[in-house]
Amino acid sequence: MNRNDVTEKIIGTKVSKGLQWHDIATQVGQSKEWTTALCLGQMTASPEQAQVLGRIFDLTDEEQKWLQVVPYKGSLPTPVPTDPLIYRWYEIVSVYGSTIKELIHEEFGDGIMSAIDFSMDIQRQADPKGDRVNVVLSGKFLPYKQY
Repeated sequence: MNRNDVTEKIIGTKVSKGLQWHDIATQVGQSKEWTTALCLGQMTASPEQAQVLGRIFDLTDEEQKWLQVVPYKGSLPTPVPTDPLIYRWYEIVSVYGSTIKELIHEEFGDGIMSAIDFSMDIQRQADPKGDRVNVVLSGKFLPYKQY
């Protein structure tokens, strides 16, 4: 048994029960984005969150404990993602990364955007030409200090 086994069980149960991430997140008490990352093995659950997920996904006590272990984050299977949707994010960073970096530095100075003190919101945006994916990423600015 390992964290990947628990993730596979969660996904299998989600499919077999016809669950939606939004509904699962409501029960966990967190955003759908964070809850999805948790269930996919990228976040750490509190004991209470693990119990809620245990009820939803029929997880054993041992499987609930695996949800509470700090995961190895950023674990895509290949250096350049091959899944078309994830690859588009890679493409966005490849094409616009230097622009994003330049504009953040111009506005905030020398530093980084936190991926720890961070939030994300993904919504469907209706459009007559075809619905759009609206993604808002919000991370705390962390300036480099001088020493």
